[in-house]
Amino acid sequence: MTAGDPVGRFRAVLDAELGWRFGSDGTARLADVLQRRAKASGLSPTAYLDRLANDTATERAALAEHLTITETYFFRYAEQLHALAVEALPERAAARSGQCRLLSVGCSSGEEAYTLAIVARDAGCSVSVLGVDANPAVLRQATTGRYSAWSLRETPDGVRRRWFRQRDGGYEIDADLRTDVRFRLHHAPDDDEDLWRPGRYDVIFCRNVLMYLTPAAAGALVRHMTRALAPGGYLFLGHTDSLGRNPDDLEPRHGHGTFYYRRITPSAHAVPARRASPTGPPQRRAAPAARIRTDMHERALAMLREERFGAAVAVVEESFPDRPPPRDLLLYGVVLAQAGRLTEAEAAGRRLLDLDALSADGHHLLGVCHEDREAGVAAAQYRIAAHLDLTFAMPRLRLGVLVRRRGDCRAAATELDRALLLLRGETDERITLFGGGFGRAALTTLCRAELDACEVRR
Repeated sequence: MTAGDPVGRFRAVLDAELGWRFGSDGTARLADVLQRRAKASGLSPTAYLDRLANDTATERAALAEHLTITETYFFRYAEQLHALAVEALPERAAARSGQCRLLSVGCSSGEEAYTLAIVARDAGCSVSVLGVDANPAVLRQATTGRYSAWSLRETPDGVRRRWFRQRDGGYEIDADLRTDVRFRLHHAPDDDEDLWRPGRYDVIFCRNVLMYLTPAAAGALVRHMTRALAPGGYLFLGHTDSLGRNPDDLEPRHGHGTFYYRRITPSAHAVPARRASPTGPPQRRAAPAARIRTDMHERALAMLREERFGAAVAVVEESFPDRPPPRDLLLYGVVLAQAGRLTEAEAAGRRLLDLDALSADGHHLLGVCHEDREAGVAAAQYRIAAHLDLTFAMPRLRLGVLVRRRGDCRAAATELDRALLLLRGETDERITLFGGGFGRAALTTLCRAELDACEVRR
């Protein structure tokens, strides 16, 4: 950024003062907003930036109206709502004597907050739902409770009949249901003693918010939400958001075709007893079985690189133990999948997840097994793998390809951009296992070609 680059300076102020992140692809949009806000303030762009740098609070709401993403609809990501209904709400209702508190962070025009209330009512739970957003324009719509048919495009017919009333060519939320939901203007990463009171919420939904924040702002928001969750409470993030497999005070969970987090209860912090150090002379040589498996692994990987899949299967099966370690199970599943034996490959993947339910490689393997048969199942497995390992490029790449084929170029570009960055550091072994015969350079070229295709279709 230079002194003669007002858009770069604008981006830097948004980053430093508000924690909003905009990549290079947002330059034209930022330039347009800068010109409009400077004109509305009666200032030149330079004078406007001088004022903004010293007092972002007065401009925050106006900027939020122009810059925040407001696309949403009722019953978005049905798998998470199913997990909410059959797992999170029953658990929390039992712990709270039937009354649960839910928070929707980045609630936009209210569809998510009202959806949470509907799911709770239909599950027989009594809840209060708070929706927060930095954009006052969308909150004004949320408080009216009126929506177009497009906002209800994924809403089941029975739910539509029960909780909505047709009005003026659109739909209005049932008046009784609206008493469960309220809204508040708030910039999510900011601290607030009342909003983020420790243990206040049973369930927090924060979907597709972290991806638009700087790392510092996203980290602050995650800390706020974790502290505000009751022990045993649940956190649901968007498919593009992840905290990795070992976030502080949260345990990753997956089920019902999706991925989410649960607040660790105090008892889970007990420190395990330290094991005594082994006595006796150090083992200078590997056991014969371990040496055999190491040799098998290297030979099978070499055959994978040469695309000799049948031979790779034979090499693995030659010395495959009855109780194989996870690394061997993964290799076996991969060579089976490459050889076209998908049912057996899936079985190996599930055995691997029985040993380690949080294996990113295991979930990716299941995605590979399902990609040509059930794209939705494959996408869900790739999302879980990406959540579990933030450095894993391959599920981002495969998910980007799947999403682009479905026509969602915006979501595809997000995944492919991330994959392109992560491919630089992807391990050679993972590229061999999951690259489908392509090396790092070829995968990078593929990723860029898919991104170009996204641009053409936008």
